Amino acid sequence: MSRVCELTGKGVMTGNNVSHANNKTRRRFLPNLCQVTLISDALGQRYRLRVSAHALRSVEHRGGLDAFLLKADETELSMRARLLRRQIVKKTAEAA
Repeated sequence: MSRVCELTGKGVMTGNNVSHANNKTRRRFLPNLCQVTLISDALGQRYRLRVSAHALRSVEHRGGLDAFLLKADETELSMRARLLRRQIVKKTAEAA
């Protein structure tokens, strides 16, 4: 399983550990990923996603999973999230 957020695309970054003697060794900066269950209001279902803590705050700020996905750029989303976004768009167009 890759260490990438399904909603924002945030992934692993690399850098250096720098000692007091200025010795540099390579290291990895891992995203703070959480396995969460988010509810889609339009579809009326729960979905388990692996998202970063930053994405979880963004989802809450935008007013839920549906609003986040409708406003998000498709290139950042995972394949599962893209499919979910298309279902939400279809369902909201049906209701309107």
